[in-house]
Amino acid sequence: MTRRVDFRVAHLELAWRASERGELLLGGTVGEPVESAVLLFRCDSPAIPTAFAQADPYVVNGLVTNWRVEPWNTIVGDEAANPLHPDHNAR
Repeated sequence: MTRRVDFRVAHLELAWRASERGELLLGGTVGEPVESAVLLFRCDSPAIPTAFAQADPYVVNGLVTNWRVEPWNTIVGDEAANPLHPDHNAR
């Protein structure tokens, strides 16, 4: 965590560019103290978050040593990828 400050500006620049392109919806750390992070992408291919991770200064410089790309399926909320309402026979 102490080394994070050295790469934070470059990491945030990469993240905000991905956000401006509409790929990265949300990102941030998990836990206090920080134990992990979550980056939520909306895109058609796992290649986009994979390329992000491979270019991320935190990964490149060894601060993040383990990452994975997983699909997500949100069903509730205005921004849900696959909205499912109870009046649509949800069972």
